[in-house]
Amino acid sequence: MKKTLLATAIAGALGASAAAQAATVYNQDGTQLDIYGNIQIAYKNIKNERGNWEDEVFDNGSTIGFSGQHIINPGLTGYFKAEFEHQADEEKSNGGLDDGDQAYLGLKGNFGDARLGSWDPLIDDWIQDPISNNEYFDLTDSSTDLGGLYGGSLADGVDVDREGDKFQYMSPVWGGLQFAIGTQYKGDAEEEFGADHGVTGVSSQGSNASFFGGAKYSIGNFSLAAVYDDLDNYGLHAKDSETGESLEYEAKAYGLGAQYVIGTLRLAAKVEDTDATYAGDDGDIMRYALGARYGYALSDNFAGDVYGAYQYVDADSEVAPIVDNGGDEDSFNEWTVGATYNISPAMYTYVEYAQYDRTEDEGDGVSFGAVYSF
Repeated sequence: MKKTLLATAIAGALGASAAAQAATVYNQDGTQLDIYGNIQIAYKNIKNERGNWEDEVFDNGSTIGFSGQHIINPGLTGYFKAEFEHQADEEKSNGGLDDGDQAYLGLKGNFGDARLGSWDPLIDDWIQDPISNNEYFDLTDSSTDLGGLYGGSLADGVDVDREGDKFQYMSPVWGGLQFAIGTQYKGDAEEEFGADHGVTGVSSQGSNASFFGGAKYSIGNFSLAAVYDDLDNYGLHAKDSETGESLEYEAKAYGLGAQYVIGTLRLAAKVEDTDATYAGDDGDIMRYALGARYGYALSDNFAGDVYGAYQYVDADSEVAPIVDNGGDEDSFNEWTVGATYNISPAMYTYVEYAQYDRTEDEGDGVSFGAVYSF
């Protein structure tokens, strides 16, 4: 799952999938506290790297969240949000609330919105989500490339943290124009940033603050957004686990997206570029994508969403191993389709199919499940 709470909020604005509910447990003297969440249980059947089908019943991101705000004065409000995940399909064997999602605090008012903590990258919210904010399957993007650059076997013991340790300022909307700037600060005590804790092949770079920013312009039903992220915290020196070769990985992310909403139909397009360095060679991983989502309501008892997305990935040969489609192809196609059906304002079901044009059809598959939001 990418972000069902956000997906249903978007769909709710379009009159489609059930919007998340929230219970206000305290609201007095300008202070409010809400509790919300969802239970998501699903089934998936996906081809592995050998082309064999593998299936399971799984938790698709069940979440419990807390949010609150306090009116400091008529033009200034303090707020927070904290979300925690659990494994609803195997609750007794997975330790209850065992993972975190978004968590941040901030101030908002006439000046805009200033936030500190952990949440989704700006390029995700403004560029990628309008294309394919699905329930389970997703298209690849610059965040996927980071996993290929710095995760698992390529940089032993190093995890990529795109969401944490961030500060962001987002402006008010002035005549349809809005901008956001921010930074992710990683100190040299951070293990994922190369602290000297015995991580094989990773050298500490010292403390560093990255930069990301973007601008969005809306006029009527049309909006256009552009985002840049220098990903400066992830210039790592690591060893290839298979060859032992010392490799340097760096990347920058650029995105341009457009969307048009008319009634319950949303059309979106994007161009995304991961400007990468792989083993000393520079190259670009270009992605061109189209997405659509339509909220249907055939009757009072039959409503939901239908949606789909297509993406063409074109990687320079120097950096093609990063996208790792399982073969020698530098360019390939990806697409996903899906549909939801609203059982009630708080509950819906879905089915999705995805195809990624990889060797042995790895990653292709189907998923269906149910979501109850509260």
